[in-house]
Amino acid sequence: MLALAGKPRLWEPRRLRLRLFSAVVQLVTTARRRHLRFARHWSWTDAITAAIQRPDALPNPG
Repeated sequence: MLALAGKPRLWEPRRLRLRLFSAVVQLVTTARRRHLRFARHWSWTDAITAAIQRPDALPNPG
């Protein structure tokens, strides 16, 4: 929940779980790596992908 911003940050844990588990995702395996591809037409794709990318943008503390 800390990685979310805007209106999704106000989602209750139950609603957040519902959004994550009902995601329209395709698991793709290429070159020994696994990728999750979110459907572009899904309404919460932008919020979830931004939440995944936000912690990666933070500087490394160590």
